[in-house]
Amino acid sequence: TLLSLCPVSNVVLRGVREMREMPIRTFLDRGVRFSINSDDPAYFGGYILENYCAVQEAFGLSVDEWRGIATGAVEGSWCSAARKEELVKEVEAVVARHRGLLATTTAA
Repeated sequence: TLLSLCPVSNVVLRGVREMREMPIRTFLDRGVRFSINSDDPAYFGGYILENYCAVQEAFGLSVDEWRGIATGAVEGSWCSAARKEELVKEVEAVVARHRGLLATTTAA
């Protein structure tokens, strides 16, 4: 099971008063698999990047937490098993590149 979250529209529609009220941390702590999505972005003013940025700003997630969110979203998708495998490899490659960049800037 995969839960689809649209954080920006939840704030706009007043499902929560502010982003920090989204149950992101609870879901992560309890192992609930979810994806972060946009909901009618032209209307709510939040394309997918804005949703990801708003979640990061509110929760300060780690690289490993984002990796888990991205991997869980892929695994919970309707893609074929082969496509899921490709996408998970892409997620891992992005994480590895990011860690390499962090190591480079930390060492400098």
